[in-house]
Amino acid sequence: MDDGDETPIEQLVRIASLRQEVAREEEVAVRRARLSGLSWAEIGLLLGVSKQAMHKKYRKVG
Repeated sequence: MDDGDETPIEQLVRIASLRQEVAREEEVAVRRARLSGLSWAEIGLLLGVSKQAMHKKYRKVG
């Protein structure tokens, strides 16, 4: 979709929806990575954040 066809409100709503979708996908991927034996440091490296940030955000995942 061409961003010029959207109003600013429509664009922000679309972006918020995309963020929620990405967050859900990330949580599933992190859970799968942990179950397959990847460390917080490895996951953080792949996602471009520190292992501390990953552990804090997903400590309930395992």
